[in-house]
Order: sequence, then structure tokens, then C-alpha cells
Amino acid sequence: MAILTVSDRCSGRRRRDESGAVLERLVARTGARCVARGVVPDDRKAIARHLRSLSVEADVVLSTGGTGVGPRDVTPEATRSVLDKDIPGLSEAMRSAGMKKTRFACLSRGLCGVRGRTLIVNLPGSPRGAAESFAAIADLIPHTLAMARGEGH
Repeated sequence: MAILTVSDRCSGRRRRDESGAVLERLVARTGARCVARGVVPDDRKAIARHLRSLSVEADVVLSTGGTGVGPRDVTPEATRSVLDKDIPGLSEAMRSAGMKKTRFACLSRGLCGVRGRTLIVNLPGSPRGAAESFAAIADLIPHTLAMARGEGH
């Protein structure tokens, strides 16, 4: 797995990357290994470039941040530009799980999909939101990857 934090403040070293650190710990608990971790500003081209690069290195790319409705939130648009197939059910599952904790979860515009054989998942930027969203779909990741590799039914 690879983790990409999308944040102007983290990329400018004005804030610590807490969401990326939380995700790295959660990934380790699943038994998977984090092969790459990066931080980019809220810039559509930079995000897309990093997603393409990380999808060569990892079977799963988790992004955190830039999924809201703010003027600089462009992670879903950048992700859409690199996906081969959208998987809206995973995004819906994350939002549904989040809605049990906070009504604001419905404002997340995060996408999930595959590029080649790599699953790309947009997670919220808050550490708690990222962790809860990842937990909502973590058990579906192995089957999703098998399907993307053509091993499913």
C-alpha cells in the first residue's frame, strides 16, 4: 500500500501529517506494508501525477485530504482523471459509515476506483475521518484487488 496526503499546509511544513501517520499504523495492523508515503499540495496536476506514480509501486493507494467542498479541494477531480473504473459502492460505504458518527460525512466527495490493477481510495483529511473511512472498507480490499486482477468470479 501507498499513502498520499493532500494538503497545502502539510506540504508546506506548516502542519504535521497526522492523517498519513494514522493510516500507516492502520495499514500495518492489517499485515500489509506501506511501500511509499508522500505529501503533495492541493494541486490537481500534482495529485494526479503522484497517483499515477504510486499506482505503479503499490496495489492500493490511499489518499487523505482534499475531498471536501472547499475551493482548494480537488482530490476527487484529480483521481477521476487517472481512474480506469469507478467503484462508487466503496465511497458510499465510507460515507454511510461516517454518517453514523457525524452528519458532515455526507459532504465528503471522495472517490474509489481502479487504475490498472491498483485500487485508489480517497479518504477524508482528518485523522479520525481517514481512520473511520478506511475501517469501513478495509475488509473489502482483498476481494476488490482479486477482482481487479481478474481472479474474481
